[in-house]
Amino acid sequence: MPRSLHGGRHELGQNFLVHRPTLEQIADLVPRDGTSVLELGAGDGALTRTLAARGVPLTALEIDEHRARALRRGLPRVRVISGDALAHPLDATTIVGNIPFHLTTPILRRLLREHAWHRAVLLTQWEVARKRAGVGGSTLMTVQAAPWIHARLEGRVPARAFRPVPSVDGGILVLERRERPLLPLRDRPDYERFARRVFAGGGGTLERILPRTLPPRGASGRRRIDDALRAAGVARRDRPRDLAPRQWALLWKRLGRTSRA
Repeated sequence: MPRSLHGGRHELGQNFLVHRPTLEQIADLVPRDGTSVLELGAGDGALTRTLAARGVPLTALEIDEHRARALRRGLPRVRVISGDALAHPLDATTIVGNIPFHLTTPILRRLLREHAWHRAVLLTQWEVARKRAGVGGSTLMTVQAAPWIHARLEGRVPARAFRPVPSVDGGILVLERRERPLLPLRDRPDYERFARRVFAGGGGTLERILPRTLPPRGASGRRRIDDALRAAGVARRDRPRDLAPRQWALLWKRLGRTSRA
């Protein structure tokens, strides 16, 4: 196939999924309720064909114009667009895709800022999928989105399931918008700043971080923080990465809202 105007396979980070059971597993996670589906990085169309065979109302996005053209010829019932996942509107109800490994973080950041989608089923690097699902501890990105978006890990995909074979395994990450958010959406900008301040608080346990990052200082501030930690069920040795989404939401309600000024 001719070289794309956007670069070759290495520049585009293309490792195509060829493992049939994994393709079926990802397709099983995509709702078949007639709502719109957008596939990011369709590539040679292995997942596209799997979804199309199930009658999913699908738009396939592929940055390589030659592959996009071939998909249009081979799948006339699928809407195929030659475009960039970092620029194309993420306006479908479900987002699905084998995400180029080198673009995982910027695509996830963009996805977490959008509000149109309800579920995202993403094949990413294994370690990224683990971190975003909060396995082994949460990251700042995970914590900032958690009151509104639930993340879970659906499985590990061995490197040999791709062609060419990458140097790391993949992981299936599912993101779902919470039907009942833990916090109102209007709190999100201030809550994100609160979480960032706590994560940047110099390390250590929360009972040490919070008094030096949140006003007011002194005995009254210490009592307020201790009461909030007890109410949220935070143990003495817990670090920011250890908390569950509901614990973060409770801390924000008791501490963040009163420290916005």
